[in-house]
Amino acid sequence: MGDRIRVGFMGNPNCGKTTLFNAYTGANLKVANWPGVTVEKVEGSMKFQGYDLQLVDLPGTYSLTSYTMEEVVARQYVQSDEVDVIIDVADASALERNLYLTLQLIELGKPVVLALNMMDIVEKRGMEIDLHRLPEMLGIPVIPVSARKKKGLDILMHAVIHHKDFLEKQPLIHHHDTHSAHPHQHHKEFVMVYSDEIEDKIDLLKERLRERYPNLEKYRYYAIKYLEDDEEVKKQVPIDTADILEKSYETQIIKEKYDFIEEVIQETLVNKAQKAEATDKIDRWLTDRIWGLPTFLLIMALVFILTFTVGDWLKGYMGVLLEMISGGVGTFLDSVGVAPWLISLIVDGIISGVGGILTFLPNIFILFLALAFLEDSGYMARAAYVMDSLMGKLGLSGRSFIPMILGFGCTVPAIMASRALEDKKDRLKTMLVTPFMSCSARLPVYVLFSEAFFGKYAAAAAFSMYVLGMAVAIGVAYLIHLLDRKKAENNLLIELPEYKAPSARTVWIYVWEKVKDYLTKAGTTIFIASIFMWFVLNFGPAGYVTDISQSFGSAVGKAIVPMFTPLGLGHWQLVVALIAGISAKEVVVSSCSVLFGISNITAPSGMSMLASALGSAGFGPLNAYCMMTFSLLYIPCIATLATVKRESGSTKWMLGTALFQLAVAWIITFIIYQAGRLLGL
Repeated sequence: MGDRIRVGFMGNPNCGKTTLFNAYTGANLKVANWPGVTVEKVEGSMKFQGYDLQLVDLPGTYSLTSYTMEEVVARQYVQSDEVDVIIDVADASALERNLYLTLQLIELGKPVVLALNMMDIVEKRGMEIDLHRLPEMLGIPVIPVSARKKKGLDILMHAVIHHKDFLEKQPLIHHHDTHSAHPHQHHKEFVMVYSDEIEDKIDLLKERLRERYPNLEKYRYYAIKYLEDDEEVKKQVPIDTADILEKSYETQIIKEKYDFIEEVIQETLVNKAQKAEATDKIDRWLTDRIWGLPTFLLIMALVFILTFTVGDWLKGYMGVLLEMISGGVGTFLDSVGVAPWLISLIVDGIISGVGGILTFLPNIFILFLALAFLEDSGYMARAAYVMDSLMGKLGLSGRSFIPMILGFGCTVPAIMASRALEDKKDRLKTMLVTPFMSCSARLPVYVLFSEAFFGKYAAAAAFSMYVLGMAVAIGVAYLIHLLDRKKAENNLLIELPEYKAPSARTVWIYVWEKVKDYLTKAGTTIFIASIFMWFVLNFGPAGYVTDISQSFGSAVGKAIVPMFTPLGLGHWQLVVALIAGISAKEVVVSSCSVLFGISNITAPSGMSMLASALGSAGFGPLNAYCMMTFSLLYIPCIATLATVKRESGSTKWMLGTALFQLAVAWIITFIIYQAGRLLGL
């Protein structure tokens, strides 16, 4: 046929919407920004029964009342002509909570198919859903699916194709004890019928809209939004309502919707009281006000122990492979008469720089694998919930901790996640403190210096960086709060999903996307930075030099090193490595490889050579810890700075963020080094 159907995936956060979307699209995803805004949209495509299906995974939202940028974008998309069918993904185990969005989507007047996800959890709880009565009451197709187990997927898409033209409207069968006195038989026309008072006003508003906008569709939807005092709709289709509306009816509409939802639940959900208590029992510990935070720190500590033990074991094999490649390429180039300077560029610059970063791939893989398991199991939502009250005391919205948690993976999407905050001042404060959270790009620096100088305590030293980053972010937020004195709205609304076994497919897609980003960075930013560093360190005023102390890099480093001496970093090589690290934090490691002339710096022998080279100049564990601390806190990478500029819309704010973080890094590192010296460390 070749027909094209555009399908939008809507649903509450943590309803399994993205898992279902991934089950259809796999890794065949296209990520871009919505036109005119910096909210990511994820698109995929598939063919089914001769149809070309274009799928869009929309941001999770609890309703079509827009507050955050994501919610605005999701609502604008489903209201537009860009979507033909809406798949409303609902957590079947929390049906009562999910149906509010369903009713709003139905009122849009577009084809809606309800996908009841997590039906396996419903069965485990001993509950049953009447799949004959529910479509009768909602007037839309209702398809049970399991995104994790890939059950019901073909049936759901079949329903989408059959329902796309809305040709056969499902029969509405409502059983009400009392009959409305309203002159129209709305119960035969609409799923959600309000009280006579509201229905009368809806009719008046529809007539007013029809007079003003004769070609407008969805008159009932716009009338309801007027009753809710929706500012966006009032701007979009302005009419005079002074003689119709004397107040906002939003609260009353919400109440009546939930009254109807309760009626639906009573008629369609069997054995509701028989509920599994496993989640509640676990949450008594994981979300406890006293034990919740220590438990979170313990879990993260276990993640990094795993990252070091398993990751280092695999990294050893990567190091051996790198040595073989480096030695083989060097021997081959020498045998064919390649110039020594070009051999040095290829072997010492490119292979050593890029290859040194690639040896950390096992550590990065283990870290993201663990984070993916925590996210898909439902735990990370608990971590945000645990930190909610603390965020309020720091003058930040409870939502602020969500970007901060994302910062453990990568600061760029973490900064972008600040869009979920409604207040611009809260967004700017969150963007200011989020880069202090230790992203995965800093992990190679921690691994290198902790294993070189802390031996069996390497994992503890590296984990302390994550704790220190959180502590600095919290401390900075509190200082800003004291200066600002603005009372934060501690209004975190977050779904605490049912604990479940993570989906192997979802975890794989998450990890693969992160690993792919890491490999892409190694092949682009780090590749270019490694070549640049080689030239800076092998050329000076006199041209090509074999002694890097005569290079341009040496001159720059020696000029700046007095500023770093009070921090225990009085070595020009380390200063140059830190400057290079602004391009990408991993470059600090590749730069150290070039600067100290160690071809395989990540291997045990290479780390030993680094420790010896620095140790001969009085550089010990305290200095190494200061190097890790400064790498954690100083200017974020170029990609993060570009994201800050884009999200804040201000070059001044971006530059201010960079200078502020540099100042904080210098002060904190200075305190640690000087305190360590006083203690004789």
